[in-house]
Order: sequence, then structure tokens, then C-alpha cells
Amino acid sequence: MHLEPTVKPKNKNIGRLVVKCSDKPGIVSAISHFLYKHNANIIESSQYSSDPEGGTFFIRIEFHLNDLINKRKTVEDNFAPLVAKFAMEHYFSYGDQIKRSAIFVSKETHCLLELLWEWQSGDLETDIALVISNHETARSTVESLGIPFYYIPANKDIRAEVEAKQIELMKEHKIDLLILARYMQILTPHFVSEFPNKIINIHHSFLPAFIGANPYERAFERGVKLIGATSHYVTNDLDEGPIIEQDIERVDHRDAVVDLKKTGQQVERRVLAKAVKWHLQDRIIVKNNTTIVFQ
Repeated sequence: MHLEPTVKPKNKNIGRLVVKCSDKPGIVSAISHFLYKHNANIIESSQYSSDPEGGTFFIRIEFHLNDLINKRKTVEDNFAPLVAKFAMEHYFSYGDQIKRSAIFVSKETHCLLELLWEWQSGDLETDIALVISNHETARSTVESLGIPFYYIPANKDIRAEVEAKQIELMKEHKIDLLILARYMQILTPHFVSEFPNKIINIHHSFLPAFIGANPYERAFERGVKLIGATSHYVTNDLDEGPIIEQDIERVDHRDAVVDLKKTGQQVERRVLAKAVKWHLQDRIIVKNNTTIVFQ
């Protein structure tokens, strides 16, 4: 039996509107007036312009509207003229709609455990629909929480077959977000193309330093004084997708590789958890190969 997360869906009368368009005067006024006309109360608003003279404008608004569940279609339909006027890319999301996530993991489980803890404590607004791994290490932990666990061995020789099965599971479980919690496999362009800006990875270095495998060993050889981690969306370029969050901890010459890994894993856990939370709350907008993050 799949346990329900302790997090409760936000008030069904809470909505979010995320907009991206060319910057020009009147956008904020038009959106605010639109929501006011529909008796919506703005409870959070964040905006950013890349350049006030012809740049790109981004805004995220969270609002409250009584009986929103029955009014959302009217609100969306009535917003169409503003979309046309300002040539907006936009979407609405709603507090009663909890996104469904899949977690991919290999042998190291520290990031998975952090996400499960956040989920159990009610701080991760998602339904963890399944966990996929190319090792059996995490099975007992995952299944003890009532979450389906799929062991799918993976290597370069059977990659097409493995990814076909994984894509099938993503569709079967209606997954909105794929979380690579130290899943040590390279995804093919075909797989990535199935989930644009919906795959979040944690890389165990402060990118762009030490891209690829064994970053802690390479960091030790370079005698680094800072250990970091980076969470980013996955693209076809290894570890070069849009960065969502990064953090660091100071280390010194007394730290061996094992010490760097221990410190780094603490950073990995919190960086990945932040990135996942912000995605689930619609706080991230991708701009080319960068992100706008409204924390």
C-alpha cells in the first residue's frame, strides 16, 4: 500500500500564475487589475526583468480566490486577451494539484533519504509515486514507506531497453518530475527529450568545476579549499544544464578524500532538496541555459 505524504494539499482556493514575455510598461498593472476584477487577492508576487529596455520579463504570482476550483477555467479563458496582447508564455497551477515525482537512485542513498525525510515530515509538496534504482540497496527503506520500488539493472549495453521501460513507468504513473538522487547513469538524448525541464539532477561538485565522474578525487588532487554541490535540470550536455541551486562548505589540507565526500554529501542533500521544493512550488523559470528562481 502506498502511504500518503503527511503534507496536505494547499488550500484549494490558492492559484499560481507564472509569466514570461518581452518587457514593456503595463504588464504588472494589467495582471494585477485582471486578478482584482476576478476578486482574487494577491498573496505573493515576485518579478524580474533582464533589461528594462527590451529585455525579458518574468513574474510569479500566488493568489487566493474563493471557489477557485469552479472558477479556474473562467479565469484561464478570460486571461487569453492579455496573453495575446503581451505575447506571454504562461501557465496556471493550483493548490489542490500535487505534482507526482519519481526518484532515481543508485548505491548511495543520502540524497534519497533526505527527500524521503522531507516528504515524511510534510515539507515536500509531492506524491512520490515510485523509486527506480539500478541497485537493490534502497529497496527495504523505500518499501517500508509503502512506495513502489523498481529494480532495473542498467548499463550502456542495454540502455535503450532500460530507458524504454523507465519511460513506460513514467507515463503509467503520470509523473510530473524526475529526480536523479545520485543516479549514476548517463541518460540518452531520447530519454531527456521526453521530459524537458522535468529532470533534476544533483552533481557532487560546484559546477562548472569537476564535470563528470570522480569529482571528489579530482578536487582532492587539486587541493581545493571549498567543496560544493550543484542541482540542475538535465540536458543532453553532461552536467551543463540550467543551474537551479548551489552551495559550498570550507575544507582544508587535513581532509582526505573520504572527508571531502562526507562533507560534500551534506551539501548535496540540502542543495537537491531546495531545488526540488522550488520546482514543485513553480518558483523556477528556465531562460535559455539559465534559470530565474523566485525563492
